[in-house]
Amino acid sequence: MTRLLLPLVALLLVAMVVPANAGQVENARAENASRVLTEILRIPEESIPSRLLENAQAIAVIPNVIKVGFVAGGRRGRGVIAIRGQDGTWTPPSFITLTGGSFGFQAGVQSADVILVFRSAQGVDSIIKGKFTLGGDASVAAGPVGRSAQASTDERLKAEIYSYSRARGLFAGVALDGTRLAIDNRSNEAAYGAGTTPRAIFEGRAGRGSDALVAFRDRLEEATVKQPEPAK
Repeated sequence: MTRLLLPLVALLLVAMVVPANAGQVENARAENASRVLTEILRIPEESIPSRLLENAQAIAVIPNVIKVGFVAGGRRGRGVIAIRGQDGTWTPPSFITLTGGSFGFQAGVQSADVILVFRSAQGVDSIIKGKFTLGGDASVAAGPVGRSAQASTDERLKAEIYSYSRARGLFAGVALDGTRLAIDNRSNEAAYGAGTTPRAIFEGRAGRGSDALVAFRDRLEEATVKQPEPAK
């Protein structure tokens, strides 16, 4: 009898431990995304123009996108994306993956942080459906950097998505044509619960998420507050 009970006891112990650990990897990813966003926006003169952030429809942050392969190089990273709701506030973030070929990082760079700024609803609709290709399903371009780009932002920028990277301490626009962005359903379920869909997350029906996810959304709110127009 005791011999039969031992496997059952072991299973119960596993069941008790797994929920406690579930989502820890996802929380770390959300914390890294918040850190990257904070560090990049700390120096306005070398960051994303504020007007671009103020009018963004969605923002994705993918920390530590790494180089894979040696002959036919590629890139892969995991991060989060949040969408601006109809009331102007940011939705809870969904987890995403980014994969692609040898796009425009500096020569020799093995890892870089990536930020994507969505300016139109088309790219947002595509990501809700699960995945899409930058430059294919939505136009993408290396984004302008710093206050010097502020005045010409509205007139000059026509792409639906603007992309940025930070490597070796340098922050710049980066070419990401052909890169695929996809919803990370497994991570979403680990963070929000089984059966969670990206639409449920973006509509607020999946709950608020962990403190790390809430902190990322709060950081976005701070970074994208519209500044008052200067007095004439």
